[in-house]
Amino acid sequence: MPDYLFLMHDGSSGPTVEAHQEDWGAYIGRLQASGHFQGGSAIGPGMCARKFGDVPQITAHLSGFIRVSADRQNEARKLLAGNPVFEAGGTVEIRELPRGG
Repeated sequence: MPDYLFLMHDGSSGPTVEAHQEDWGAYIGRLQASGHFQGGSAIGPGMCARKFGDVPQITAHLSGFIRVSADRQNEARKLLAGNPVFEAGGTVEIRELPRGG
C-alpha cells in the first residue's frame, strides 16, 4: 500500500496548523484507529543548504505534514475529512511517496 504525505500550507492559503488545536487530537485519533496514520508533525523554522551556488529560501508556506497509507490517491484525499486545515478552507497538498525498487 503506498504512503502519501499531506503537506499543510500556511499563511495566505488558509489557517495555520496551530489553528484549531483542539481538533487535531480527534483527527489524528481517527487516522490511527483506521490504520492509515504513519506519522506527522508541525514544521518549525529551518534553512536550505547547498554545497555549491546560491542557497534558496525555505518554502515558507509549509507548516506541517501527516504521513498516511492508502491504496490510491483518491482514497488518501478522503482521509482529509476532519483535517483542521482542510476543514477550515486551507490548502493541503497530497504527495505520493515513491517506493524503493
